[in-house]
Formats: sequence, structure tokens, C-alpha cells
Amino acid sequence: MKLTFFGTGTSLGVPIVGCQCPVCTSKDPRDKRFRASALFQVDGLNILVDCGPDFRSQMLAAGIGHLDAILFTHNHKDHTGGIDDVRSLNYIDRRAAEIYCEPRVLESLQREYPYAFASPRYPGAPEWHLHIIENKPFCVHSSKEDKELVWVHDVGYGYKMPDGSVQPCPANNIDNASDDGRGVRVIPIRGIHGQLPILGFRIGKIAYLTDLSSIPEEEMPKLEGLEHVTLNTVTYGPHHSHLSLDEALALADRIGAKHTWLTHLSHHFPPHEQFCEELRKLCAERGIRSDVQPAYDGLQITD
Repeated sequence: MKLTFFGTGTSLGVPIVGCQCPVCTSKDPRDKRFRASALFQVDGLNILVDCGPDFRSQMLAAGIGHLDAILFTHNHKDHTGGIDDVRSLNYIDRRAAEIYCEPRVLESLQREYPYAFASPRYPGAPEWHLHIIENKPFCVHSSKEDKELVWVHDVGYGYKMPDGSVQPCPANNIDNASDDGRGVRVIPIRGIHGQLPILGFRIGKIAYLTDLSSIPEEEMPKLEGLEHVTLNTVTYGPHHSHLSLDEALALADRIGAKHTWLTHLSHHFPPHEQFCEELRKLCAERGIRSDVQPAYDGLQITD
């Protein structure tokens, strides 16, 4: 299994438009950060976590042309703002995008992308197959097992049927995700982002957590026995909806994964090499039992 960091920046990205600080003007490519997103590759499946405004550039940079699933952590725009761009995958892959999200995220998508849910369909609207998830395990299977999309001029996409006919795509292609034992099993992990309940995800011995300020105590057993965990931090001091660096380090020590990767990083932290050295010293001084490092765009970790 492999996890690739597609984006490791905060909601503004790094560099920030117009900023001339040492991080935003750094020549180190590890200091150039798209909005936070990551790709699990396991058992032949490509599973994307979050689809923000930089989705198109991230996919091109990684050379990825097929997704089996998109998992949403929550409904903020820096995590959902690229979902219209799955239209290119509809066209090339001839499959609807398989999206897994909580009901509140679905409600947000329906408000922000009404043309994707309209009836009759707007020709050229993105084709999504939405799976509603809860805070309990579910399975993701290959999208290649699903119906093939066929483009019909002036009408839009339809599903190709076994007899060769084309059936119009339903305007509300929504069902409930299930833990049916097929494909890859995903374990959601509840986090709190200020006042907003969100989800992180664990697959095997890798957990991806972002945009949280706390984790309910009853969720902590889900984080036992990890090789890698990703945690968010945006600044040194307290933040209303994200972990401070001190809080992230304390949580990393409590989880006790072999490796902890910091993401959703802002320009308030120093350039990459300097930040690595600072983290080494802090972990040594505090006796933190996890190897804590800043992630960067394009970093790949394996289990």
C-alpha cells in the first residue's frame, strides 16, 4: 500500500498570493504546497481523499488518470472545490466518479453544484455516484465494475446497457455505502474541526487525518498499531479549528505511530529543511516516540 501526498498546504496554499516571506519565496520545491489532499493506492485501487481547488493540477503532476473513489473529510471548499473537474475522468475513463461522503457534505454539494443534481440533466454536467457514509467501516471496490458511460450529443451521458442501448443517468445517483467485504475496507475516524464534526480515514496501517482540532476519546482505539499517521497543524500558537504544533506533537506521541507526517501547513512555519531540524530537536527534548516530519507535495510513504 502507498500513500501519496497530493497537497500539504493550508486553505490558501503556499506560496500565498502576494506574500514575500521566506517560505513563500523559497526556491525549495518542498515549500510549494497545494491544498491538502492525498491518494491511497492499495490492491490496485486509487482512492483519493478530498478533491480541492488544485485537483486538476495535482492529478496532472502525479500522472494519475483513474480514480476508484473520492472520500471527503468534510465540506469546506478547500477540500471540495475541485469536484467539477472529475468531468475529465467521466470522459476519459467512461465511469461516474464514485464519491463517499457524510450527509452534511452531500447537502453542501447539492447547494454548490445544483446543475449536477438537476432534472432534466444539464448536458456535460459531472457524473457522480454518491455513497453516503457514517462513522463506521465501509468498503470501496473498483469503479471498473460499474456501468460504462456513453456520451450522447446534446443530451449528455447515459449508461451503456448489456443490450447496447443507452439508459439516461439518474439525476440523484445516491446510495448508502456498506461493509460488504468487497474491495478495500476503510475505517472512518471522527475528528472535530472547531465545532464541525469531520472524518479522517484509516486503511491498513496508514491513517490520514486533517483539519481537526481534537479527536473524541472513544475514537482513539482506531489509531492503535499504526505505521504512519498524518496530522494537521497550521501555526505555533492556539487555533480555533486546527491543532497547534504543540498539540500535534502531543497527539503524535499519544498515538505512537512509527512515523507522523504533518500536513495542512501554512507559511508560518519555517522553510522545509529548517522545519525538519526544529522538529528533530523538539521531539528529542520531549521524548516523543514517533518520528515526526513535515510532509510535502509528492511525498510517497508505503506500508
